[in-house]
Amino acid sequence: MQKLSFYKMSGSGNDFIMIDNRGARLDVEPATLAQRLCRRAISVGADGLILVEPSSKADFRMRIFNADGSEAEMCGNGGRCVARFAEILGIAGPRMAFETLAGVIRAEVSGAQVKLQLSQPRDLSLRQSIDVDGVVQQVHSINTGVPHAILFCSDLEEVAVRELGRQIRFHPAFGPAGTNADFVTVRDPHSLAIRTYERGVEDETLACGTGVVASALVAAALGLVSSPVQVRVRGGETLTVYFDGRGPEFREVFFEGQVRLIYQGELMEDAVR
Repeated sequence: MQKLSFYKMSGSGNDFIMIDNRGARLDVEPATLAQRLCRRAISVGADGLILVEPSSKADFRMRIFNADGSEAEMCGNGGRCVARFAEILGIAGPRMAFETLAGVIRAEVSGAQVKLQLSQPRDLSLRQSIDVDGVVQQVHSINTGVPHAILFCSDLEEVAVRELGRQIRFHPAFGPAGTNADFVTVRDPHSLAIRTYERGVEDETLACGTGVVASALVAAALGLVSSPVQVRVRGGETLTVYFDGRGPEFREVFFEGQVRLIYQGELMEDAVR
């Protein structure tokens, strides 16, 4: 593989490999490249690979591939990272719009702070009872660009996120595509805490932007919180979610937080072997 410049970025602990592919320079299939580059310890290591490509309907197109090679419709923290990436490289100005499989997303960049407007949430469903390994669990679901199942609990530290999250992620109720699984605690009428098992990563991650938004909207639909909602993620950072409405229809859905530019590098052949 030819030498290829990349950036490493992190949105609240969700880390991504960023590549400007507007010139179609890749000579490896993106899914394969994601699988190889996202391996921790023996390659760059990340939750996902993000490509910036040309778009006929927005400033650019974002394609995101999970660590397992699957292409995601959207990623909230990845969207915030790509917005800052595009602003740094001069691909777009501080106010921009970019194309995703979930629709056109708008963003505002102010230094390291990025505010992202998500696509219109859909498929809100409250109080579903599902059998998980013989135990009935009450979950709530919504699609905030990708599907999420929300389970409220009193103590996040006691939740077996990896085990229970995986069972919910692959549960027949959410087939065939599966779902992300979010475990949420209400701290006060404007504050939540969350842990997420991410589809595609197939593990708990330090943050999930669409999960943060999903948890805030579901909690609002249940009358537990109101906008703005601060959501503390596993990585320790707090993201702020803004929205109009209390469900089932929500409007003007944004979330905001800092994005870190970690480093710029050059991929060598060994990174994809």
